[in-house]
Amino acid sequence: MTHPLIAREGWLVLLAAFSAAILATIFLGAWSVPFWIWAVFALQFFRDPARVPPSDADAVISPADGRIVAVEKVRDAYLDRDALKISVFMNVFNVHSNKSPVDGEIKGVWYMPGSFVNADLDKASTENERNALWIQTPHGDVTSVQIAGLIARRILCYVRIGDKLARGQRYGFIRFGSRVDVYLPTSARAEVSIGQKVTGGRTILARW
Repeated sequence: MTHPLIAREGWLVLLAAFSAAILATIFLGAWSVPFWIWAVFALQFFRDPARVPPSDADAVISPADGRIVAVEKVRDAYLDRDALKISVFMNVFNVHSNKSPVDGEIKGVWYMPGSFVNADLDKASTENERNALWIQTPHGDVTSVQIAGLIARRILCYVRIGDKLARGQRYGFIRFGSRVDVYLPTSARAEVSIGQKVTGGRTILARW
């Protein structure tokens, strides 16, 4: 999916923010500063730079910008299997568009309502509002899960069963602080560690 430098999900927010800032400048003068701070924050939040994924055929790439908060063997409840889970936490200053970690076909999509605890916590994976994709690849099945955070209130996913995704292809967006969990076959080898900063569509999370 092609997209502009500024995410389309933010166009209305930015229009409102900059309109309010301009009007505040006209009518309030110096008191308009808080309006401009909000407008600039919204502009940086909804930025969505193009990314070129690595060409390595065996690479699984990060679906989001942020920080690694989990690298562990767990049970993937979506596909009922043992899996390697790698989790990326996004704060409000990270790019929030989500990209496919692998080349593959969408075989399942599950949306689950839930709470909005801090996405940095482990329980966010099972308690928060989330949207999961089952992506079938020649190397094995991958589950990529968008998870809402403490102040996130909107998970957007633009793909359906039968769609095909390429690594690095944009497929969704989460508004304001969140997390993405990636479940891989246990044979995959993690290439990142907890605390590491990653770039969506570019950093290699694991290899097959």
